Parts: sequence; structure tokens; C-alpha cells
Amino acid sequence: MKIKKIGFQKSNSTQDRDSDILNPELEGGSFFWKGSEIGILLLHGLTATTAEVRPLAKNLFKEGYTVSGILLPGHGTTPEKLSQTHREDWIKASEVAYYKLKRECKSVIVGGESVGALLALRLACEHPEIKGLLLYAPAIQLGASFLKILFFVVLSPFVFSVKKKIPKDREGLPWQGYKVNPLKTGVQLLKFQFEIKKLLHRIYQPILIIQASLDETIDLNSGDIILRGVQSAVKESYWMKKSGHVVILEKEFEEVFKKTINFIKRVFR
Repeated sequence: MKIKKIGFQKSNSTQDRDSDILNPELEGGSFFWKGSEIGILLLHGLTATTAEVRPLAKNLFKEGYTVSGILLPGHGTTPEKLSQTHREDWIKASEVAYYKLKRECKSVIVGGESVGALLALRLACEHPEIKGLLLYAPAIQLGASFLKILFFVVLSPFVFSVKKKIPKDREGLPWQGYKVNPLKTGVQLLKFQFEIKKLLHRIYQPILIIQASLDETIDLNSGDIILRGVQSAVKESYWMKKSGHVVILEKEFEEVFKKTINFIKRVFR
């Protein structure tokens, strides 16, 4: 993988700021759309923005639900700012968003894509009143080898980031986020994954897991790791055979949404 050093010089120009972000023209900020007394909180993945969850959110809102999404700290700005955040910053932001939604709704379901799914799991173990979990390509374990991960951990104090390799089949997707992966942020992710694995036994809520067969970002055993670890009586797991990691934006979106809405209806049956 090509390693790219990025300086910490800051610029206030829109051109320089946008150069850090893929598809800067998309809407990527926080949103809160009021619907019924059933609320759904959607959390985006690492280096992304809420553009990642907006198509799903809009469809859920059309079904009548109250839907919320937040831009996590360090995201939608610069990779340097993300590198300065801690996993606790992401956790606290998701907690604030959950409490806001809970004040407006009688019942809440929490979901997330990739690292957003880990944040959803974290909320569920602390808040047993959460009614269900929507986990899309949950990043409980990375797809890279142990040696490659170790290499980047050792490198992280000296090299700022690695350039992302964007698969050709992802080109044109309405995904917004950084073009690089800050290595210090990657170390935070590894620590977060370890913590979540230890907390899985505290989760009892119904769970929907949707993974993608063509996902090269996470270990394809990630869903099984979660299902084996939780205490949930209701567990649903599905595979999208033609999709990659950003499963909620790819070509099988309609099937993903169908599985999602059916799960939500079963939870509140």
C-alpha cells in the first residue's frame, strides 16, 4: 500500500478544505427529521459523513419514522482534525444524539455502518431500553492480516496517513469522506474493536446484521463474532452478494432497505 505523508499546515480556503474530501458537494452534516414516536438513530462510519446514511434515512423517514444522523467529531473537516480525536469523542457524540432522540420519541432503534455499527453496539450495552440494532458491515474486525495491522500501528507515530484505494465499483457512489486514513485514528479503531468485543455479552436487543460478500475492508467473520457474543434472542443476518463495504449505498440498496423495514416492523409487532 502506498504511504502518503500529509503535513499539518492548515488552510482556510474552500478549495484546500474540499481537496481532503471525496464528493464534497454532497450533504454530510447532522440531521433530525421529525416523524412518529418511533425514532431511528443512524451513525456513519470512520472517515465518512452522514452522506453515507442519508439514502437509508430518507427512506425510513418516508415510512413515517423520526430519523436522526450526526456528523461525528473530526469528520467532514480535515484528516488532521480527525487524527486529533479519540474514540471517546465519537462515543460521547453518539450518546448526546441518542438522548436527544429519546426525548422526542417513545421508542428508539439504533443503527450504523461499519464503525457506526460499533457505536450502535456501544450504545446498546449501556442502554437496554434501546429496542433494536441495525448493523451494516459492522467493523468488529478488519480484513487486513495481523502483520499488516501491526506494521501500521508501529508506523503510526511517524507517518500521518495512508492513501485510500477506492475500488472501481465504488466510483460514482454518493459516499462522502476523506481520501486518506489517518494512522492514529486507525489505532483508535483497533482499541475500540477490542473494547466492543468485551462488551458484547451485555447486549440483549434484537439484532439485524447485513454484510456484503465483496467487502474487502472488514473480516467477513465479523457478523458471526457479534452473533456469538451477544445474548440477543432475535438475531437476523443477511448477505448482499453483489455489494462491497458501503452496503447501504451500493447496488443492492433496495434489498437492504426491504430487510431493514421488515426487521423494524417485527420489532414493534
